[in-house]
Amino acid sequence: MLRLHDTLTRQVVPVAPAGSRILRMYTCTAHEPAGLADLRPALLADLVRRVAERAGLRVLACRSVSDLARRNGGRGVNGDGDGAGDRDGDGASFDADALALNMRAPEHSPRTSETMGLVIELIGRLIERGHAYATPEGAVFFDATSFPTYGEISGKPGSAPDWPLWEPVPEPPRGSTGDDARPVWNGPWGRGLPGHDLECSATPLRFLGPRFDLYVGRADLCFPHHERARAQSNAATGQEAAVHWAHSGHLLFEGRPAGTGHVVPLSGVVAAGLDPLAVRLALLEHHYRRPVDLTWDALRAADQELRRLRRRVAEWAESPSRPIDGVHAERVQRALDDDLDTPAALRLLRDLEADESVEPGSKFETFLHFDHVLALDLPADIGRT
Repeated sequence: MLRLHDTLTRQVVPVAPAGSRILRMYTCTAHEPAGLADLRPALLADLVRRVAERAGLRVLACRSVSDLARRNGGRGVNGDGDGAGDRDGDGASFDADALALNMRAPEHSPRTSETMGLVIELIGRLIERGHAYATPEGAVFFDATSFPTYGEISGKPGSAPDWPLWEPVPEPPRGSTGDDARPVWNGPWGRGLPGHDLECSATPLRFLGPRFDLYVGRADLCFPHHERARAQSNAATGQEAAVHWAHSGHLLFEGRPAGTGHVVPLSGVVAAGLDPLAVRLALLEHHYRRPVDLTWDALRAADQELRRLRRRVAEWAESPSRPIDGVHAERVQRALDDDLDTPAALRLLRDLEADESVEPGSKFETFLHFDHVLALDLPADIGRT
């Protein structure tokens, strides 16, 4: 059974819910246009889903997509100039990129603009419970002192400033041309926009319930974004809303952060003549929790390796079918179950490839068996000459 490193407890633990065959999982907000840094936690969630489903679990997944164009000087959800808030769109390109990387679509993928009623309701509940307060100017802030365990996910305990849940937006001046195209909503506190962190509380609580099994996100958004999301959700529900937390490691591209004002789109990889699944393979070669510095050389090498593996699978397909090799398959499955150790799984599959005692038909069936998890389209070259 799948075990993951829980960022909150710092332990590798089973994530399957006790006494249930349903795994409820939320993936932190995606942005537009999607960059490779946004796609890495989505890949982690996809791997969790595929391994869990192979174990007989039903996965109920939810991912929110931010479609609010915020003109905030480049301050994203982590408040440090991520720039995500300046590149929000309608989510279409993120969905297309996820599909190109063979990621299974979540059951729920609402846009922020579609959940505004939930956001306003959540703010009201936090005020009622004494965790938030409104100001005369029409803003609403979360009272950080009301949540003493703030900082436990990131390991940065201590006092934190109050953060905005509702930000007032003044009426445009008379005669304005309407150049500021930001969407705004009318809430009980006046005309405004929700704080950056609200959607990652309101969305999972609505679509997964007041207690769900796994929250997946980027390590660089752990503080303060995920700390705030946890505080909001727990304060609203009176319990630990997300049982476990899993974070993908920092992603650089050619030495630069791949999501900090340096958005590397998947379309750029395709335009360079590379298979988009070369990105998936390049990331699978590293443990999901490890920082990765992707380079064009690494992507080209992954593209060549992907093509080589597909040729091998096509060659084995010409031989009579044989049962999956149980010894090698057990080792690969053990690696996947142990905190999604995909680098070890790939090494073990290459060991199988080199094992001359295993018949080609057995290699074929074993590689196809695990391609349901790795999702590299390994049978793609079968029948091609």
